[in-house]
Amino acid sequence: MTFFNTEITVFFDLYLLLILGYAILIMSSYLILAYLSTKELREYLKKNSFVDYNVLLTSEFAPKLSLIAPAYNEGFTIQENVKSLLSLNYNNYEVIVVNDGSKDNSMEILTSTYDLVLTDLSIHSKIETKKIRGIYTSRNAAYKKLIVVDKENGGKADALNVGLNIAQNPYVVCIDVDCILDKDSLLKLAKPFLESHGKRIIATGGVVRIANQCIIKNGRLVEVNIPDVMLPRIQVLEYLRAFLLGRMAWGRLDGLLLISGAFGAFDKEIALLAGGYSTKTVGEDMELVVRMRRYMLENKLPYTVNYIPDPLCWTEAPEDSKIFKKQRSRWMRGTIETLSMHKRMFLNPRYKLLGMLSIPYWILFEFLAPGIEALGLIITILFFAFGLLNWHFFLLLLMFVYFFAILFSVIALYSEERTFHKYPKQVDFFKLLLAAFIEPVYFHPLAVYAALLGYKEKIMGTKGWGEMTRKGFTKK
Repeated sequence: MTFFNTEITVFFDLYLLLILGYAILIMSSYLILAYLSTKELREYLKKNSFVDYNVLLTSEFAPKLSLIAPAYNEGFTIQENVKSLLSLNYNNYEVIVVNDGSKDNSMEILTSTYDLVLTDLSIHSKIETKKIRGIYTSRNAAYKKLIVVDKENGGKADALNVGLNIAQNPYVVCIDVDCILDKDSLLKLAKPFLESHGKRIIATGGVVRIANQCIIKNGRLVEVNIPDVMLPRIQVLEYLRAFLLGRMAWGRLDGLLLISGAFGAFDKEIALLAGGYSTKTVGEDMELVVRMRRYMLENKLPYTVNYIPDPLCWTEAPEDSKIFKKQRSRWMRGTIETLSMHKRMFLNPRYKLLGMLSIPYWILFEFLAPGIEALGLIITILFFAFGLLNWHFFLLLLMFVYFFAILFSVIALYSEERTFHKYPKQVDFFKLLLAAFIEPVYFHPLAVYAALLGYKEKIMGTKGWGEMTRKGFTKK
């Protein structure tokens, strides 16, 4: 029995070493990405510090854009959000709101607020979609940029494809209708398309921030606040890390796999040639970017995907843990579906950096990480139950991971403070700093559990987005 216990102890020590190795690997990758992001951010700010966006606003060469905003049961926020879209600082654009068979009063609010009437606008459908009930425009000249499409429910991807079919302009900007845009968002998003030389820019995206408890007036964000509720407050930190310390680096490497579905611009021609949004996944934003990049690589066409670090879009984060778990389990399902649909790219030199680095990274650190953590927890509990836990080594590992998580959040906070400084109140900084200490023991386990639910839902064949209840924005 002593020999058996010794063997088990050795096995557990080996297991802890493997977990430590995995932790060091993922932490090292985070630090490398943070370093690359910092360099890219510094260069971007230096390059754009003297840019006069008013020149682009009045330029005849400014790209023509079509904003596509799918809406499903968005009655709480749709009036303010559409106002926001219609009042952006840009000339050459149209707004296409696609009501995806909402069960609430979204369509009634749109009709009364914007004085909508049925129109006979012709559609040249290049992508098959669910049936369109009607296309509406406004009788009010102030809303001449607005087109509202009422259609049968088919999901977000289907609604976006309707927008692609209707869009009249060469570039489409896909946005969640529950978002509030910075007034210069389109100017900054369009600028890379004007600056491209040699390589065709097929997509570009920007930073998304959390709008909970921020003050909205006439579709404009007028006051930035940190949420009092801890769950969305920690998501502010999470978004800072993801966008400022993650996607900036992948943009520098030209290895981005994801342009946020909340706000991103695409070359319409390439999006249509690649087949539009897939209705076979709930991760349609990530899947389209991967498929567009794959199309360009397989056809040996020079291209790039651009990323802008400016905070361009503000969105409402879940405040309820049930809604949060639905959102994150859906994100995991979308990740699994995208990686599965493009599995031939994995470690395939034909797909260059995407196949050799981006896809493997997502598999190892985005898809597998929650499962590895859950397995580690189960093994730890078993060893604790049998009295075989090496407490000294285990506690050292635990503290190492905990303080690294705090360090990484502090780096993200520091980057925000030194760059865009969107949270000017000193008390807000300390609120976020406190959240950094709470996150590893509260938010992270919840996020891992939600990801595991995503595994389960995928295995069980769960489809669709599920209901996402919103509180609406704070108005002034």
